[in-house]
Amino acid sequence: MKQQSFQAERGLRGSIIPVMTIVVFVVLVGITIFSFLYRSKEYAANLMTQDIAQLQKIFQRIDEKCKILSFDYQKNPINFLNVGKFEGSEVGPMNLTYPDQWEGPYLDDNPTMQGKEYEIVRTKKGHFIVPGTGVEMPNGKEIGKDIILGEDVDIAAMMQREDALMYEGKSFAALLPLSTSELQKTLLHAVVHTEG
Repeated sequence: MKQQSFQAERGLRGSIIPVMTIVVFVVLVGITIFSFLYRSKEYAANLMTQDIAQLQKIFQRIDEKCKILSFDYQKNPINFLNVGKFEGSEVGPMNLTYPDQWEGPYLDDNPTMQGKEYEIVRTKKGHFIVPGTGVEMPNGKEIGKDIILGEDVDIAAMMQREDALMYEGKSFAALLPLSTSELQKTLLHAVVHTEG
């Protein structure tokens, strides 16, 4: 009788240890996956905010020296900051008032996120640096699909919304204040009044 109870106890203990090992392993794998996904989002958010801040400083420097006149398109890829010299007044989709003041290359490689170039988007409220079309934001929204950046969009307001261009208090866009914008508005206003 003692032999049977000893074998039953040994068999029970023998099956509990592998089950407990599997449970601990599954829990550790779950924690690792959760931590990886959270850290990936946090890493992507930090990288985007750093890239955008760096790009904003570069474009402010370019505007101070060269006076950015305009951009060719509503959405302009940032793929020309590694250019050293160029002919004319246009580099990439950007038109400059004083192209001879260009101090490029400003970067060795143009920054990308998820293999897509950052963009300068023109809206009625100004020009903004944003992640490129097709980039999935840390909040799960995709630029161009869930977040449409058209000319009438208020990007400044979207920078304050967690369901748009913000994640855990970090904004993923930056205003590009152009010194020539006020000059252009003044000239446009003068032309409209002289024609009217």
